[in-house]
Amino acid sequence: MILYGAPVSPFVRKVLAFAAEKGVALELVPIGLGDQNPDFLACSPFRKMPGFTDGDFSISDSTAIVSYIDAKHPEVPLIPADPANRARAIWFDEFADTILTSAAGPIFFNRVVSPKFMGKPGDDAAAAKGESDMAPVCDYLEVVIRPSGYLVGESLTLADIAVASPFVNAAHAGYVPNADAYPKLTAYLAAMHARPSFADWIRRERKMLGLV
Repeated sequence: MILYGAPVSPFVRKVLAFAAEKGVALELVPIGLGDQNPDFLACSPFRKMPGFTDGDFSISDSTAIVSYIDAKHPEVPLIPADPANRARAIWFDEFADTILTSAAGPIFFNRVVSPKFMGKPGDDAAAAKGESDMAPVCDYLEVVIRPSGYLVGESLTLADIAVASPFVNAAHAGYVPNADAYPKLTAYLAAMHARPSFADWIRRERKMLGLV
């Protein structure tokens, strides 16, 4: 299985962490902005990151990729079979990909991507707006984290992996939820990011970004 993308993308990181939690080996082929790698374009014709191939099967979009991996390797299911919990897991995945990433994305782009990869100063106002937009996101998560320490049921699911990933980007850019205001969320993110599936990549990313 080959994954095309940059690990600092929350969508690529989501797939890497998901596969690691299932014990599935992926070969990561690094892809940067505007990359014309023909193998990447073949599986992602609209340059949507990540792209993925497994033999003669190819697809893009992180949710499609993890759905494929979970179905092909069902021994450690991370997308619940129970109808209600499956729906909740898909909701949190969508929440992370859209609402959460829409808030965290401008923080990371303007404080990391633009200055470090594009050689342009970031928009401080846009980054500040992103931090403001994170408030209702954190308010919501503080309420819905279960006593189990997970978002769905009593064990790790796609929901947790998807939600934890964009917070890594925010942290790279200097934003973390206020521990006094969000104690449950703070503990939840600390536990998620300490898992080897996240921690190994976070260390590599911080080194690559010159944060260590």
